[in-house]
Amino acid sequence: MTATDILSPECLRDPVPVWEALRETEPLSFHPGLNAYVISRYADVDRAFKDPVFTSDNYAWQLEPLHGRTILQMDGREHSIHRRLVTPAFRGSDLTARFVPVMRQNSRELLDGFRHAGEVDLVDAYTTRFPINVIVDMLGLPKSDHLLFHRWYTAIIGFLSNLTRDPEVAARGMATREELAAYLLPRIEERRAAPGDDLLSVLCTAEIDGERMTEQEIKAFVSLLLIAGGETTDKAIANMMVNLVRHPEQMAMVRADRSLIANALAETLRHSPPVQMIMRQPAEDVELSGGTVPAGATVVCLIAAANRDPRRYAEPDRFDLTRADLDFAKAFTAAANHTGFALGRHFCVGAMLAKTEVEIAANDLLDAMEEIEPAEPAVAAGLFTRAPSALRLRFRPTG
Repeated sequence: MTATDILSPECLRDPVPVWEALRETEPLSFHPGLNAYVISRYADVDRAFKDPVFTSDNYAWQLEPLHGRTILQMDGREHSIHRRLVTPAFRGSDLTARFVPVMRQNSRELLDGFRHAGEVDLVDAYTTRFPINVIVDMLGLPKSDHLLFHRWYTAIIGFLSNLTRDPEVAARGMATREELAAYLLPRIEERRAAPGDDLLSVLCTAEIDGERMTEQEIKAFVSLLLIAGGETTDKAIANMMVNLVRHPEQMAMVRADRSLIANALAETLRHSPPVQMIMRQPAEDVELSGGTVPAGATVVCLIAAANRDPRRYAEPDRFDLTRADLDFAKAFTAAANHTGFALGRHFCVGAMLAKTEVEIAANDLLDAMEEIEPAEPAVAAGLFTRAPSALRLRFRPTG
């Protein structure tokens, strides 16, 4: 085992020294356990997301067995059409009119469960539930199914995070695929026949150039939404709250000027991103820092390492929601200069949805909780995605 083994217990405990060692000594390394090349410098990860020579063909084995074929695997005209079919629901007036009330209601319902308690595990009581509940309600599905979707979400994340290929974890994920399909496909047929104003109806009726999504494509998109919309938001809220609690002077700045919540989120996506790595596959041999990646190889793009690259950021290990070298105005667009939402043509279609959810969550939490401090140390967990599995906070209730 080497100091740069990303599957080592040391890396799982604290990946930052491993990221640094990789960037400085092995910017291109081959990991035999993953059968993949690992890149860690910002310039290389940025290129892997933007250069068309890097494809998402790896998702055929990484995601398709669980979700079915999704927008992440598409390129060219097919990708453009499917992106145009789903994008309107996740930004602009549609997002504000249709779904912001849903977010506010779900946030306040969860807060009512602990707002007077004085102490809470914020992960269990709020962050891991809020985005999944919102997705279920946005889709127009019964609130009674919140816990069911939370169980499916947990199994799907376990499957995708299963870098060591534990067979029991894989089996739970594949069972979830069948359960989710059996649940969704009849409801998709119902929305085709009698659409409403919910997100599932929008997906069923959206049309571009005479093309619509098939039932299987809609099911795959909903399955993907559970992780892309759930996991990122869940862990982003938790990581942002950890960062603010650890930096009370910046917490005070956000309390005084709530527009800085967006800055705190953007800096969290750089400093402690929920998704730590994304994979790509080059269509031909590619020269990167440290050597050549052969055509068809899997490339692990270490988002978390790239976002701490001192070649790109001053004092990269410091959390600073006012830093001059992060473009906050573009942080939630494809022109961002951090890699937390990927970049290029596969930039996260739900970036504005995540931003809106986090802003609502943070405003509600800050309104309900004063003098927030840790009740016990927050310990980050996970490698593919990373955040505290528990976040016990003490606070003075307001009102």
